[in-house]
Amino acid sequence: MDPLHIGILISIVTILVLSSGIPVAFGLGLVSVGFLVAFEGIDSMKILAETFFAGIAEFSLVSIPMFIVMGAAVASSPAGKDLYEALDRWLHRVPGGLIISNIGACSIFAALSGSSPATCAAIGKMGIPEMRQRGYPDGLASGAIAAGGTLGILIPPSITMIVYGIATETSIGRLFIAGLLPGLMLTALFMAWSLFAAHRGGYNFRDAAAGFSLAQKLEVLPR
Repeated sequence: MDPLHIGILISIVTILVLSSGIPVAFGLGLVSVGFLVAFEGIDSMKILAETFFAGIAEFSLVSIPMFIVMGAAVASSPAGKDLYEALDRWLHRVPGGLIISNIGACSIFAALSGSSPATCAAIGKMGIPEMRQRGYPDGLASGAIAAGGTLGILIPPSITMIVYGIATETSIGRLFIAGLLPGLMLTALFMAWSLFAAHRGGYNFRDAAAGFSLAQKLEVLPR
């Protein structure tokens, strides 16, 4: 059978299998293994096992579970709360300072965890309720966290960049260097947009009686 007909047959079978409601991962795996055995014989399963093992035996992949553990530890620690509180105190008098605090906290936390979901989870569980309490719209509150969470895949270290570097045989160090400047630029643009959105929408929900002295601003930094 020529490659064209094989490709058409695989496409048809894949669509039928996925239409049955089976999970996508299992469906694609079933189709690929089935056609591999059908065209190459049962002995091809040995090569498949060796290929799988070689794919996960990369030394560079050792760093990924370490980053995941570090991100989970930081997310469950008071670090996110202290970081958010510090930025809120220093930016208290800035119009829309709470939005900027969320973006800044996301960028710093992204550099600690290397993961976008961990960044959103750690900063969002404090930032969104606080913004709602001060009267910010729900869309703006969730949008600020969602936008800030994307910095986790840009600002190094990044788990996504490690996986991409291994898959494409690209220098992970160079990927980290290449992602640093766009990550910082995107952070600055997010903050600039926050100032513009706060000014345009009148989102300046400062409490005049809840100002912070210099001593109160400095005491939160060593945390």
